Amino acid sequence: MDNVLTVQARVIGALVLRETRTAFGNTQLGYLWAIVNPALSTLVLVLIFSTVGRSPAFGTSFALFFATGILPFQTYSKLAGSLMTAVNTSKGLLSYPLVNEIDILISKYILVTLTYIMIIILFFSLIVWGDGAQLPVYAEECSIAFIVLSLLGLGAGTTNAVLFRLWPTWKQLESIISRPLFFLSGIFYVPSDFPTHIVKLLSWNPVLHGIEWFREGYYGNYNSIVLSKSYLLTCVIILLLLGFFGERLYRKKSF
Repeated sequence: MDNVLTVQARVIGALVLRETRTAFGNTQLGYLWAIVNPALSTLVLVLIFSTVGRSPAFGTSFALFFATGILPFQTYSKLAGSLMTAVNTSKGLLSYPLVNEIDILISKYILVTLTYIMIIILFFSLIVWGDGAQLPVYAEECSIAFIVLSLLGLGAGTTNAVLFRLWPTWKQLESIISRPLFFLSGIFYVPSDFPTHIVKLLSWNPVLHGIEWFREGYYGNYNSIVLSKSYLLTCVIILLLLGFFGERLYRKKSF
């Protein structure tokens, strides 16, 4: 059993290195740009909204409030989208007897998650240094919320991969379905700003719960009226089971 796990760990490690070289090239500058580029894009959005006089829905720094929403959201969104086509774009690797679809998905998950960890560290460091924003009050809660959101992305991405394999049109349909999440996940606002019936509708979105959890950890005095950790974890478990069971069930289906 230990030998099997060791072999699989080595396979996944090799796939992570291969994916890194494929996505970012063989130079450190390529990976550095992959970290800096999303951070700069987020910074541009912050500057645009700050210029038009938008005040934060919570706290005194719009940059900080926006970052605590957009960066966790981007982590989930990137995973849900990129994992959908990860197996299809790397199907040549399946000719190797030790490599299967799950290995490809997990290696992609590890790479994207590590990349966004670096992006978050870089961006929040810039905000703390340049905008005088506070450090996270409960960094461990932020970390747990981030990991849970990334697992939600893994579950959604793996489920998307199965659906994409069975129905290629799902890629276009999923992009249409997921687009409203940007506005429904509390990136620009806090749920308490809305009437109760709106809050109940928003609370069905598990990504919102992840962002609210992250903000509670970062601010310390941010008391979410919608956060349900049990609901978020339930969604994570359901999506992971659907994704991995579906992948196992349809593993032999040709691409």
